Amino acid sequence: MITEIRWHSRGGQGGWTASNLTAIAASYEGKYVQSFPAFGPERSGAPILAFTRISDEPIEIHSMIYNPDIVVVLDYTLLSPNIVSGLKPGGTIITNYTGDEEQVFKALGIKRGDYKVVLIPASKLALEILKSKITNTAMLAGLVKIGLIKLESVEKAISERFSKPVAEKNILLVKKALEEAREV
Repeated sequence: MITEIRWHSRGGQGGWTASNLTAIAASYEGKYVQSFPAFGPERSGAPILAFTRISDEPIEIHSMIYNPDIVVVLDYTLLSPNIVSGLKPGGTIITNYTGDEEQVFKALGIKRGDYKVVLIPASKLALEILKSKITNTAMLAGLVKIGLIKLESVEKAISERFSKPVAEKNILLVKKALEEAREV
């Protein structure tokens, strides 16, 4: 079985890096993986998509992901009915969000129970820990929370991707985001 993830972010927020870190973490667990971006205008702040596939078997598909199992939203300002476009019935939405959870359902144009929804206060935590609005590593906590990848694998991927001081802060961010992530 292939698990397909579509990432929604803005240029400069690390969406593609999050996709790559997810694939690397899953590969440490013996999975087959793919990770790739789909850029429009390559400028800071422009909406971008990235994609991740994780499978127990070799992956033969080499196209964009149109019907993901999971959608991850790094920037809550992107929340709209377009986010759930193609999301498989019963799929999962993991979003960066603080505030009234009913507003998430309203923004997405869905009812509670249509999908599994995980809220992570990623922007707040990234500002506290990284002193930055880059939310990509915080959002990996949602994938750990739903059991797709293990925290230890995420820690290893982050440690190999970033210098030691940066990795340590990002690992702390993931752990704190995991503590504060909530399914609604």
